[in-house]
Amino acid sequence: MGAPEENDAALLRAVAAGDQAALARLYDRHAGWLQVRLTRRCPDPETVREVLQDTFVTVWRSAGAHRGGEAGGWLWTIAARRLIDALRARERAERYAPVPAPPAPSAEDCVLDGLDGPDGPDGPDGVDGLEYGDVGTALGRLGPELREVLRATVVDGLTTREAATLLGIPEGTVKSRALRARRELRAALARLAGERGGPPRPLATPPSSPRRPLGGTA
Repeated sequence: MGAPEENDAALLRAVAAGDQAALARLYDRHAGWLQVRLTRRCPDPETVREVLQDTFVTVWRSAGAHRGGEAGGWLWTIAARRLIDALRARERAERYAPVPAPPAPSAEDCVLDGLDGPDGPDGPDGVDGLEYGDVGTALGRLGPELREVLRATVVDGLTTREAATLLGIPEGTVKSRALRARRELRAALARLAGERGGPPRPLATPPSSPRRPLGGTA
């Protein structure tokens, strides 16, 4: 009978102590679903590969900052912010290029068109927990531009400024859409409760999943 598999917290402690083999095991465990989620948000495979590599370089340097428990939510927060950095760098390069480049996909095109279904290949921490149950049903009734803002600010835990960069819209638009989405989401939940004759079913959110209040600001 083989030895029990090390959990994420144990692997990260080993990585913090300089264990490269532990980093390789952590990569094998999490790189697949991270790549899937990054690809949903950015269609450029080269950018996705670079972001994934930068994510684990950051893990190597910052493993000691992890506070225990499963690493999925923590890893996705790092990956999402590295994607923002990459999009900003690409935007600067295109802005100052001496020869105009062909139009690149906008940042808004890099965001998944609509929310994931409950069978999507997401991370082990339930980072997309908001997409299930009554909340997921209510989100599905919102317009795509409102769902995009909620995905960026709530599911991905980005600030208003980061969400504006990712979506390619002004910060003020992110704030106004988030406020509108919150109102429409509450109304949709109320309608669902009325249809079922009771209050909306509560949604359990894993403690390790990053969350910001609806309409969160920078």
